[in-house]
Amino acid sequence: MAVTIEEALRYIYQNAATKSLKILPLEQALGYVIAEEIIATHNLPPFDNSAMDGYAVKVEDADKEVRVEHTIFAGDNSNEELKNGFAIKIMTGARIPKGCECIVPIEDVTTRHEWAKLPPNLKVSRHIRLRGEDIKSGSTLLKRGQKIYAHHITLLASQGVSHIKVYKKPKVAIFASGNELKMHFESVEPHQLYNTNSPTFFARAQELGCDVDFIGTAGDSLEEIHEHIKSALESDLIITSGGVSVGDADFTKEAFGAFGCDVFFDHVEIKPGKPTTFGRIKDTLVLNLPGNPLAAALNFELFAQSIILALSGDEAKYIAPIETKMANDFIIKGGRRTLIPGFFDGTSFTPYEKFSPGMISPLAVSNSYIIVDESCELLKKGSGVKIIPTRFSFNSKEQKSLSCI
Repeated sequence: MAVTIEEALRYIYQNAATKSLKILPLEQALGYVIAEEIIATHNLPPFDNSAMDGYAVKVEDADKEVRVEHTIFAGDNSNEELKNGFAIKIMTGARIPKGCECIVPIEDVTTRHEWAKLPPNLKVSRHIRLRGEDIKSGSTLLKRGQKIYAHHITLLASQGVSHIKVYKKPKVAIFASGNELKMHFESVEPHQLYNTNSPTFFARAQELGCDVDFIGTAGDSLEEIHEHIKSALESDLIITSGGVSVGDADFTKEAFGAFGCDVFFDHVEIKPGKPTTFGRIKDTLVLNLPGNPLAAALNFELFAQSIILALSGDEAKYIAPIETKMANDFIIKGGRRTLIPGFFDGTSFTPYEKFSPGMISPLAVSNSYIIVDESCELLKKGSGVKIIPTRFSFNSKEQKSLSCI
């Protein structure tokens, strides 16, 4: 019996656990998910400092001419003390001297030899970056379960963090099955096709932050598929395409069954991609996708991405849709939940005009897709839809409805 999309995702999140941990130097941590809370050990700035190249002054010297006898540069360990009637020239980032009440930018001061004419209306603390105003010692910088992006590296570097504890990246093994398939570096006969699914899965799994192994292409025989499964069992997730329908040469389900695969579902109420299958062999998850390229790619986006997010340890492990509107009218053949590829331009969604499960060209043009309920037969221009991106990740800590209607 086929499961709904929601039931399929529930099986995925119930059975995909986060991976073990390792410690990495900061320079290698980009793209990993942090497995510990990081607490600030230093104030930032660590001392009151100048936000401008200018002059350290007293507020009561506003609109007066003051004497300038010293200059403080960033990095100087100066012990100068500012007194009334004086100013100290100071560079951006330099620690302000004792007695300084504000900084006057260089362009607001008129100078004459060792004298400087200050502007009126000076204000206390103007152009002074106060100790700890950016980051306070003891505050939480990063929480467990956050994916590390470049600007998180900035935070960690500001605290002198050299190593962090992260979740290991999911290890994914990929292979396809089918006598008709050849790899892109092989010659094809008129009755054969290039294997496009495996390179697509490989690239997308890498984009999603996985360590990926390509096991090869198996012929339509139990013996060949068994050899490929054996080579993949050390992975966290095996993703295959082809051989999951009911044809005479569809051996994938039977082959995995010989390894004791516990099947959670083997059909989904979805078009395209109904025979999508999800199971587990001991600690290795298995996702069998259809052989048709568009069906395989769209179901990868929905189901494989959900598995990878669950394995990664990311607290934002749920796919989140973006609400937008239809760019034009679009007629749909109802009867089953349908995945429709298209292009989101930031304002509206344009469905790919003509597509079928065996096509590949819609994938190159589309950057997102929508899920439409079985009762819908027409999406009108301007009507609200929920797009799911395929060229960037938009995830949530809470699971949300993905269907438009």
